[in-house]
Amino acid sequence: MEKNIPHNYYPRKTLVRDSFISLNGEWDFAYSEAPVTEYTEKIVVPFPPESKLSGFERTHKKSEKLYYRKYFKVPDGFIKNRLILRFGACDQIASVSLNGTHLGTHEGGYTPFSFDITDFISEGENELTVVAEDELLKKYPYGKQKEKRGGMWYTPVSGIWQTVWLESLPERPIESLKITTNMKEARISVKTEAESLTLTLLDCNEMFTSTSGEFLISPKNPKLWTPDTPYLYRFRLESETDSIESYFALREIGTVKENNVTRLSLNGKAYLFNGLLDQGYYQDGIYLPESIDGYINDIKGAKELGFNTLRKHIKLEPEVFYSLCDELGMVVFQDMINNSDYSFFRDTALPTVFMKRFPDRLLHRNKEERRIFIDTMREVIEILYNHPSVLYYTIFNEGWGQFSADEVYTLAKSLDETRIFDATSGWFQRSKSDVDSHHIYFKKLKAKINPDLPCVISEFGGYSYRCEGHLFGDGNYGYRTFKNQKDFEDAFVSLYENEVLPLIDRGVSALVYTQISDVEDETNGLFTYDREICKLNRELCVKTMKKLWRFSEK
Repeated sequence: MEKNIPHNYYPRKTLVRDSFISLNGEWDFAYSEAPVTEYTEKIVVPFPPESKLSGFERTHKKSEKLYYRKYFKVPDGFIKNRLILRFGACDQIASVSLNGTHLGTHEGGYTPFSFDITDFISEGENELTVVAEDELLKKYPYGKQKEKRGGMWYTPVSGIWQTVWLESLPERPIESLKITTNMKEARISVKTEAESLTLTLLDCNEMFTSTSGEFLISPKNPKLWTPDTPYLYRFRLESETDSIESYFALREIGTVKENNVTRLSLNGKAYLFNGLLDQGYYQDGIYLPESIDGYINDIKGAKELGFNTLRKHIKLEPEVFYSLCDELGMVVFQDMINNSDYSFFRDTALPTVFMKRFPDRLLHRNKEERRIFIDTMREVIEILYNHPSVLYYTIFNEGWGQFSADEVYTLAKSLDETRIFDATSGWFQRSKSDVDSHHIYFKKLKAKINPDLPCVISEFGGYSYRCEGHLFGDGNYGYRTFKNQKDFEDAFVSLYENEVLPLIDRGVSALVYTQISDVEDETNGLFTYDREICKLNRELCVKTMKKLWRFSEK
């Protein structure tokens, strides 16, 4: 058994079963244009090969494929009935084989996939191989990755970048849950072939039974989930053959009208979502922190500065990140991941200057690219549905990959009517969206308040301050640059006191400052890229944020 296996924890907290073997750790590895017969290198999974933590730290050529090999044994008694091999994510195409048998191929770099390997496993040593291809094809979601990184584009990653693990399932297992809640009750739908189910609320030992796979639970004296009081109702769900643990939270996002202005609400009351843009990049692991503590420190760090929301920017994280937000009390505004081409002139220059509206029905017309975006959007909504911290989705960001936004919004809303959907964050607004969303850089914060739609400043700020000794390189990217900490702090405080507060008084419901941390050339974070330095005096920041708390539940 390997020691010091990275990210060696159960990766799916919304459905925890007493069955887990991590295959993370050292794998054989090679880059090659031809099929590999000899593995000449070692790599540490789940870190992408471009990262320092992988132990490899090299970018492959487009003509090369990534070859992984792992030998493992399954402990006696581990297999109950079926054995499942699970991958958190592999960018962009993964072809998986076990003991010489091809199991299947998965396309797309952000979503999990699995294989039933019961019929292909050996009693002794097993050989697992993965061949990954990543030409950074624009038909697949790619987020902020770019072959020639720089500015707002970052080092691309490839191959396996999330946990690989084994899970054993009993006969007629509890396959999945769908949990829909409001302020009073939780509706839990269970996918299973089991004949009867028993659900026990663990805190109060209250039991419920079902033969239909449906539960409607209305706790007495309900405790509502908020960032200040992130109460989770933990439960055990048992069948004749299986037992899992999960949780739900009672909470509800919506809108209320006050003084002829429509505002976002949490649990029936107007609420200010005060957020930070979160790219999800880390200096040594790129797409992953070194350990789960990296996620915890980011979430707690944002809360300690007085923020209650993170906008997860065009990247889907491992599911454990969202569970930590559930537990620690951090609202997530989740972006869908862009695909298709990007044009600086069309998507950035023109709208920054004047062109905020643009017909999108004829944009990005490739049918396969549109299908891939829609399929990925469906998966994201399904993966995150049970996480109470996820309250808001962005479909298209600044026109990147945007097409037929009204139709895509309608589809997304049909998949999840319990969340807020920002159809077009920044610009290129169409007719349908739950919010009026703006990005404001380079000029004073202003917004025309639509009385019928909550106003969201979904990006602003981006002030750059370089901390020597904590920089990625010589590049510098931001929207306003400061040479010392005092000037940076003064400008930050002035921005919130003189521009943000008046907007909130007028009706703005949510704000997302760019950003939580530096990322490579972008030095506009509140924390440095290595997370070692907070650029703001914490007491000063909290003092400033307290002036906003009167708009939430403080």
